Amino acid sequence: MEITIRRATPDDAEDIARIFDTPRALRGTLQVPYTSVEFRRRRMSEVDDTLYPLAAVVDGEVVGQLTLHGITRPRRKHAAGLGMAVRDDMQGQGVGTALMQACVDLADNWLNIHRLELDVFVDNEPAIRLYHKFGFVTEGRLVDYGFRDGEYVDVFVMGRIRPAGPSKRQ
Repeated sequence: MEITIRRATPDDAEDIARIFDTPRALRGTLQVPYTSVEFRRRRMSEVDDTLYPLAAVVDGEVVGQLTLHGITRPRRKHAAGLGMAVRDDMQGQGVGTALMQACVDLADNWLNIHRLELDVFVDNEPAIRLYHKFGFVTEGRLVDYGFRDGEYVDVFVMGRIRPAGPSKRQ
């Protein structure tokens, strides 16, 4: 299976809505069910220069999405957050890994982001394993952070500091 990562556009709104119509993908995010395609299209049309929406495409269809969002507060410009989701039938097939590889490359090699951060539900073990694979560490736990399936759920706050690499300068 070939996975292509590209920038998401408003034309992807229907496929992205379909991602959040799948139970596991929805359950792992703070999205709500029954969000309209038009809402997603409108939201994707209003992307500013601090957002980098990525789409994972398989056979011409968007099956995963990740948004890297820069933090605009002056003393936090070195940091960015991210959120992602993969359609249920595509989980465990490398889509999340491909999205994370593209995100980390963009942050480290093009945007000069020193710190990446995210929140993940404490029971989302596959996502936590994926984030660990990319150097994220658990920095804390937020109690009753999100409301899901009629109850409050905790999240882990995770962060990744860009590893120091060899200098290109000699």
